[in-house]
Amino acid sequence: MRRLWAPWRLKYIKEDRSTECIFCKKPGENKDRENYILLRGKTCFVILNAFPYNNGHLMIAPYRHISSVEQMSLEEGVEMIKLLNKMVKLLTEVMQPEGFNIGMNLGKAAGAGIEDHIHLHIVPRWVGDYNFMPLFSDTKVIPEALEETYRKLKEKL
Repeated sequence: MRRLWAPWRLKYIKEDRSTECIFCKKPGENKDRENYILLRGKTCFVILNAFPYNNGHLMIAPYRHISSVEQMSLEEGVEMIKLLNKMVKLLTEVMQPEGFNIGMNLGKAAGAGIEDHIHLHIVPRWVGDYNFMPLFSDTKVIPEALEETYRKLKEKL
């Protein structure tokens, strides 16, 4: 049997599952590098997903704690799309993906891990980035550390 070591996952496994919203907490801490906040706008911010589907998996969230797109102000919606455009360009230049998955999971039934604070996912994709691991062992291999992804993207910003 082969083993895949991923010691950084232990932090997620042991993490306190408090009810505090990370999209409200992290921007207020003013520890952008530690929290992987890549860019701050006026109404929204960009953060690396700490438990990504793929390298470069970003999320854009409004600072306001809102749970539906209907609650977004026009200003928040416009800025979210502007940040989406900027992040797709950045990821394309730095990571050279061959495609993207972009979207929101609204509600538990849709797979939202954080239901009460809307956020937009940007997941870079490459042909062949999927393999037998997710199919047979419900495991995803992420080949690059978050610190390295953050550094590369932040330098290019």
